[in-house]
Amino acid sequence: MAAHVLVVEDDDKIAPPLVRTLEREGYQVERVAEGQLAVDRIASGNVDLVLLDLGLPDMDGLEVCRQARESGFAGGIIILTARDGELDRVVGLDVGADDYLAKPFGLAELLARTRALLRRSAPVGTPAQPVAAPAPAGLRVDTAARRTWVDDAEVAVTSKEFDVLVLLDEVRGAVVTRERLTNEVWDENWFGSTKMVDATVGRLRQKLEEAGAPVQITNVRGVGFRLEDQSGA
Repeated sequence: MAAHVLVVEDDDKIAPPLVRTLEREGYQVERVAEGQLAVDRIASGNVDLVLLDLGLPDMDGLEVCRQARESGFAGGIIILTARDGELDRVVGLDVGADDYLAKPFGLAELLARTRALLRRSAPVGTPAQPVAAPAPAGLRVDTAARRTWVDDAEVAVTSKEFDVLVLLDEVRGAVVTRERLTNEVWDENWFGSTKMVDATVGRLRQKLEEAGAPVQITNVRGVGFRLEDQSGA
């Protein structure tokens, strides 16, 4: 079944050619032009990827992103923005975006990012896979089903957060470099800010802490990150 892409863009000069391009690639595409409509549509389900403009007429795209994640949306979110400031980009990633593209962008680059993110996302409606055997310290990472648990409680994480966690958990106790995270979770040809890695790790760290996971993600300054069992766990 073709992936369902939601385009959230109010500019009629940008949205129609973007929709046509995605449809030619075989995606099911739907377009909305307002933030609240996007929030409602995402909440209704059957959306795999959101292409989200920040400059919407009724609310900021960052708020759309925040509400989508708070409602449990685990699909991909790529922010499309004409804002040049690095702060906007980092804040967007902090509220749950997986990637961003600054306008004007090439359609070939957008399609490449879209394919890469969808490859790493579990398709909507995928049947649940058998639960993985418990890992040390009560954290379970099921790579087949792309699901994460702390004890018996599932932790909702985004596609990028899950990919980061898999790499950290595979070598628990050892350092995973920022370079490796960027190359394997994003793309070896991706030239954006490394702050995206920090923002994604930060969100993942917070979710694990809130779930009571007896592990911690430690920042190894100038190198990368390490997933460690907490003392006494």
